[in-house]
Amino acid sequence: MKQRIVTGAIAGAVFLALLAWGGFAYAALIMLLAIIGYYEFVRLIGLKSAPLTAMFGLIGTLLLAAPWSVFDALHLPERGATVIWLALFGLLAVTVFTKNRIPIDQAALLFLGVVYLGFGFHYMIATRLPEHGLFWTLFVFVCIWVTDSGAYFVGSKLGKHPLWPAISPKKSVEGAIGGIAAAVVTAVIFALLAPDRVALVHAVSLGIVIGIVGQLGDLMQSAYKRVKGIKDTGTILPGHGGVLDRVDSWLIVFPFLHLTGLLAVS
Repeated sequence: MKQRIVTGAIAGAVFLALLAWGGFAYAALIMLLAIIGYYEFVRLIGLKSAPLTAMFGLIGTLLLAAPWSVFDALHLPERGATVIWLALFGLLAVTVFTKNRIPIDQAALLFLGVVYLGFGFHYMIATRLPEHGLFWTLFVFVCIWVTDSGAYFVGSKLGKHPLWPAISPKKSVEGAIGGIAAAVVTAVIFALLAPDRVALVHAVSLGIVIGIVGQLGDLMQSAYKRVKGIKDTGTILPGHGGVLDRVDSWLIVFPFLHLTGLLAVS
């Protein structure tokens, strides 16, 4: 427990400092997390004997994660769609050039990782870039974090009805509701502190969505870790597991809010 607290405190302090700094520092941190998370995913799907194929997938992930404004000089009409299609093309081509040593199902899993991680980390950066990006990024992150805490504490005290025992036996319906409630309360506090940034009704809706989608993101990763029979995706954070163990909700919440139009950052 002591190791977990120390690691969490140090990692949290560094993350918040770079988030506040913004610009290149924050973007570089997110890109580093993308690299580590990608290789955790590669190990998870069992791609051990194809370093060049893994490198190709990494390039696709980083291109998708990067702020798409860097591609303006290339005059690409749909930057995200272009990168996704090129990654798809390249990974399908790999199955041909390796004469099926990298079969289609493994290429498909790698492509899934490229999109999952690329979009997730991209929107973490994209949220921070605009003028009021720090506010909105903190809004989303803090709501995610209190969702986790609220679900844990309410579930440990009041949890009686399993939420999804086949995927995550320790989670409860009561805990899930507690997590959503905690996110809504946090969102309301942000709205009260900055009414010129976010209206109260909008804040409540964001809190509900973040509370639900964040927990779904956690369950998604629990599902594939259970299939692979592992507890953690890595060991880089002592007491906390790997990068993917920490960012599972982030990877789903940030793209969801942007792509549904619920988060219009300015």
